[in-house]
Amino acid sequence: MDDHAIVRSGLKQFLSEHVDLRVVGEAANGREAIDLIRAHEVDVLIMDLAMPGQSGLDALAMLKAKAPNMGILILSGYPEEHYAINMIRQGASGYLNKECDPKEIVEAIRTIALGRRYLTPAVADLLAQQLNRKDDAPPHEQLSEREFQVFLKLSRGETAGEIAKSLSLSVKTVSTYRTRLMEKLGLSSNSDLTYYALKNKLID
Repeated sequence: MDDHAIVRSGLKQFLSEHVDLRVVGEAANGREAIDLIRAHEVDVLIMDLAMPGQSGLDALAMLKAKAPNMGILILSGYPEEHYAINMIRQGASGYLNKECDPKEIVEAIRTIALGRRYLTPAVADLLAQQLNRKDDAPPHEQLSEREFQVFLKLSRGETAGEIAKSLSLSVKTVSTYRTRLMEKLGLSSNSDLTYYALKNKLID
């Protein structure tokens, strides 16, 4: 699932050269991905984080709700340290940077198809660091999954009303999350949030 057709066709071509892998479909966004998993038995879905209309975090939550047993491999242009831990917490089975060796994608698909997680040394290292340093971790790593989701949307300039609609929550609940995450991050305004997100390279 990637919004760039050329990336998808290149990947499809590469994967079709492996006899044990079969590409059953492709999707340009979260909606199409839902249709795809309704129509086909999908063992492993490969997903980008940047998609039109919604974030990869939202799409992941939606896909996991619809197909809890399906493996999801994140193939992203973002470095591991920005998103890998959060995506794996949310239920992704693996996280690869787009700069990786294509052979690694095949290895990851095979591992995930067996029901296992695929952790690159870089991601395993980040997980280990996180276990070791809960106390001095950056403040955003202390946020719950839902708080992190709301934080990203606020930092991109979305209103509480828009967030409530896209996450199927009430505006009151979104405001509660906002208050909690502001407290945890020690920030006081939405522009502080945007600055924090840019400084920590969580948004472009």
